[in-house]
Amino acid sequence: MNTALAREELERILDQAVQDVTECTAGVRLRQGNQSPGEDLCTVQITFDRGFRTSLTLCADTRLLSRMASNSFHEESVSPEDLEEFSKEYFNVLCGRIAGAMFQATQIPAHFGPPVFYRGRYEPEGSEVQFMLTYTDESCGGAQFIHHVPCSDEDGAVLAD
Repeated sequence: MNTALAREELERILDQAVQDVTECTAGVRLRQGNQSPGEDLCTVQITFDRGFRTSLTLCADTRLLSRMASNSFHEESVSPEDLEEFSKEYFNVLCGRIAGAMFQATQIPAHFGPPVFYRGRYEPEGSEVQFMLTYTDESCGGAQFIHHVPCSDEDGAVLAD
């Protein structure tokens, strides 16, 4: 089993991607903080099915995701369907950026499945949280970007297949 990337480097890659993609696609500036999302949440999740044995989850205040979708669509409000569609497309772009940055750092090509959207909090089965980056925006909306690894892997690095 190879460790492909140290945890600290992975955290840096994920943080940079989250902040850049969120500002570029949704016009929202996120900053790391300690405010957890509230109770009205949505979750978007992907699993890497080739290259790395990890999954990524974004759990965010529905209000924050709605504001991001409204900014992206240039609309005052968005329907629940629009919110879901935006969230999946945003997460797809974000994870594509992450996969590209991870390839540059490791030379390991990665592939992930399509993003899946959930109302509420979702935790992938058979995985455990390796680390979590917590964000807030200027309107005090909260989000958590979570890196999951298979339950038996606790060495602090991203694992390559």
